[in-house]
Amino acid sequence: MVAIIAAGLGGLLVGSFANVVVYRVPRKQSIVRPGSACPSCGLPIAARDNIPVVSWLLLRGRCRRCGARISGRYPLIELTTGVVFALVAARVPSDTDLIAFLPFAWMLVVLSFIDLEHKLLPNVIVLPSIIVMAALLAIAAALGPGLDDWVRALLAGAASFVAFLALAIISPRGMGMGDVKLAAALGMALGYFSWSRVFVGFFLAFLAGAVGGLLLVAAKRAGMKAEVPFGPYLALGTLIAILWGQPIVDAWLGV
Repeated sequence: MVAIIAAGLGGLLVGSFANVVVYRVPRKQSIVRPGSACPSCGLPIAARDNIPVVSWLLLRGRCRRCGARISGRYPLIELTTGVVFALVAARVPSDTDLIAFLPFAWMLVVLSFIDLEHKLLPNVIVLPSIIVMAALLAIAAALGPGLDDWVRALLAGAASFVAFLALAIISPRGMGMGDVKLAAALGMALGYFSWSRVFVGFFLAFLAGAVGGLLLVAAKRAGMKAEVPFGPYLALGTLIAILWGQPIVDAWLGV
């Protein structure tokens, strides 16, 4: 329980940095300088106004100086990251696996919110994530289950990339190259546990994407041929498979 609470609190903190990345990377701005400030009046955000979720609530979603509205997206990203971190800490079997899966979860949150707003999965995040994930899974495997799981993860990542690339070639409008590259990282994460998790994760992603698309059409938020960002659905399917993939597989097989 202590580890879960610590992970959740840590998620709130890194969720604050996730906000910076989500806002600045699509706009090709530095994530280091300048420091965070009110976009309306330019007031630098003081430490007391930068406490995840709490500061936004105390300020009632307004800038301390000019009173301009602060988007509710900021506490939403912080809360999402905290909840996801807590769930990962609760469900991932080995503490050593958190070395890889907490940063991976952070990456999924960041990319999901960027894709929702900009319909973009930036190479500057996706490509390094593939390399970092491979390295972190190697460390986790060496400390835990053994390198056989790491080898399976690499094979699953490669297979996922090839499968999504084929889909992108067959249907360019339905599958972007950002999704193809992201699939390599997702395949590694899922393949680290088992091949069945890879199937479950991507099946759930496509299922969620289909349902989400139909709901948008029904709500007249999008047409039948509208481009709907697929990154959030990939992230959702992958997270569900990581957290509850084995019970889903057992239920499917009637174990």
